[in-house]
Amino acid sequence: MSEFPIPKLSRRHFMALGAAAPTLGLASQARAMAPQLGAQTIDARRFKLGAFEVTTLLAGARTVPDPQTIFGMNVGADEFAQASASANIPTDAAQFFFTPTLVNTGVDLVLFDTGLNPEGIRAAVTAAGYTPEDVDIVVITHMHGDHIGGLMGDAGATFPNARYVTGAVEFDHWAKAGNERFDAKVAPLAEQMTMLNPGDAVLSGIEAVEAFGHTPGHMAFRLDSDGQSLLIAADFANHYVWSLGYPEWEVKFDMDKSAAAATRKSLLGMLAAEKMPFIGYHMPFPAVGYVEARDAGFQYVPHSYQLLMG
Repeated sequence: MSEFPIPKLSRRHFMALGAAAPTLGLASQARAMAPQLGAQTIDARRFKLGAFEVTTLLAGARTVPDPQTIFGMNVGADEFAQASASANIPTDAAQFFFTPTLVNTGVDLVLFDTGLNPEGIRAAVTAAGYTPEDVDIVVITHMHGDHIGGLMGDAGATFPNARYVTGAVEFDHWAKAGNERFDAKVAPLAEQMTMLNPGDAVLSGIEAVEAFGHTPGHMAFRLDSDGQSLLIAADFANHYVWSLGYPEWEVKFDMDKSAAAATRKSLLGMLAAEKMPFIGYHMPFPAVGYVEARDAGFQYVPHSYQLLMG
């Protein structure tokens, strides 16, 4: 028997409840009419890699029409459409993400690339719990505008306490070729820059990896800490399907298209073989994933919780 007595309901109680039902329904409808707020995403994603703390930053996003004017330029429209349909993505537009990365080694705070402009990278760094003044080292993977845009603005250097690191081949190319964005954003910081070649270290546990082709001296960077590894891959593959999945497909922004394709196949093969996670600058945010070999190409596998278990 129940510890509490069950009340007896009379016919009058049931009639009262029935009379109240329309009012209750109206109240429920009123509560359901909250305004729609639009799409939302997080601005930062942090995880541990050995003794390092790695944070990907959403420094901007952009929708671009007619993606086959950028990706798969050397294949027919039917092949492009079939690959897109298989991946459940549209062929009339693509979403670009811009994802710099912070690595806190426990001694130094290292920023890889700076987004489109100072305002965007300041907001992204702040959203991650730091300030621009906290950044000790800024590493530039290559010198396209969406990677160097946040270096400087009207107020001067965005990261006033930082020193700068970039690839020697990349810097020398743009210094010789001339470029308005390079002249405004990079050249004024040249005396504070350390130039690296492939295999050189930014710091212990952060090594430059040759990834030439997208630009003449494009670099990736391998992180190694306490037996765990990750590749900050920058732009060697610019889309998780049309570039990563089909490494032979030409990409408009690759300056040397054959070298870029060779780099994609080499690095994607390494990532798949080592089951190493990577951060792709333009991958769907939070831009962390894995690579699996698939037929003649590769498949992107987004990170779920593997790196959150430490």
